[in-house]
Amino acid sequence: MITTQNTNKLTYSTITPKIGLTSALSKTPTEVIDVIIASQLKGRGGAGFPTGMKWKFAADSSGDIKYVICNADEGEPGTFKDRLILTDYADLVFEGMTIGAYAIGSTHGLLYLRGEYTYMRSHLEKVLADRRKNNLLGKDICGKKGFNFDIEIRMGSGAYVCGEETALIESLEGHRGEPRNRPPFPVDTGFFDQPSIVNNVETFAWATCICAKGADWFKSIGTDKSAGPKIFSISGDCEKPGVYEFPFGVSIAQLLKEVGGTNAKAVQVGGASGICVPASEFNRKIAFEDVPTGGSIIIFGQHRDMLQVAKNFMEFFVEESCGQCTPCRDGNAVILRGIEMLERGECTTKYLEELCALGETMQLASKCGLGQSSPNAFISIVKNFKNELMGRAPQCACHE
Repeated sequence: MITTQNTNKLTYSTITPKIGLTSALSKTPTEVIDVIIASQLKGRGGAGFPTGMKWKFAADSSGDIKYVICNADEGEPGTFKDRLILTDYADLVFEGMTIGAYAIGSTHGLLYLRGEYTYMRSHLEKVLADRRKNNLLGKDICGKKGFNFDIEIRMGSGAYVCGEETALIESLEGHRGEPRNRPPFPVDTGFFDQPSIVNNVETFAWATCICAKGADWFKSIGTDKSAGPKIFSISGDCEKPGVYEFPFGVSIAQLLKEVGGTNAKAVQVGGASGICVPASEFNRKIAFEDVPTGGSIIIFGQHRDMLQVAKNFMEFFVEESCGQCTPCRDGNAVILRGIEMLERGECTTKYLEELCALGETMQLASKCGLGQSSPNAFISIVKNFKNELMGRAPQCACHE
């Protein structure tokens, strides 16, 4: 079992709560947004949309009320970094939400907490109560006349698809968690049709750090296209699993050396929805421009059966598909049946190619990120471990 621990020093531990908020409130809302844009902060949930631009769009939208929503659903297999951030650095998350509220003109925030994290709620409610007591939430925050903002916690319902921002909003409204058609986008028509920003736990915490330390500091770390540090959940066949901070641009090989996983056969970057990288490509960089990730790193040792890895992921997606669109609903099930054919030695090379083509169609035609990314692991495993997948039994027709 992976324990929630950070195994190297996180930048968050160097940030004193309130400093970032005080700095933000010394500026105009437009200036705060300019700082976030200048930092080049991109969403840490995996999609990588520029945070400052999202805030700007919401600030420019007209609405009776605007909402700040923190996505703390953390349903991606192999991801547990947000759990640690909320446990040890909740102040930075709530402060980032408050900064975002000031920037867009919001009075109400919602933290959508994963249902399995119910045990954490009392701790988070205490942090919120302390912030209200210290005038970091509520009316005239930090003495800023007219700046009123508060945060409430809402529990998630356990569905993986609710990690997608529009499905999350549907769930918040009391509906079944299903993705919406876009456009319109949440920054225009979000929670109860009002302008809303939805950002990940880690993203809000970095926004606080940026306001405390400056955009230039953040931008000086990472790569030209992927600025800043990144928090990783590292698990699997390694000596030191846990939560780590590395700058964007770190190679998979460097990461494996740090965690004691240098004998790895493959690394799944990005959780179940990510790609499986073989040892021959461990020089690749973890960054938006090369191998992107929301933070999950799963390490597979030499003894792992890659067909079983693919099967495990596809069983998950068959279970978690909301069933709303045909490519995802039916495509995942077809790929899973193909994997079961491989297990029995009944899959031909031609049919395997057809399954990969189906996966590529799903990537293009599915309604939301679940169906668009669910074939990723399967396609990458077929590409990189085809010889291991084929020939499961003497009667296998894999070379027909």
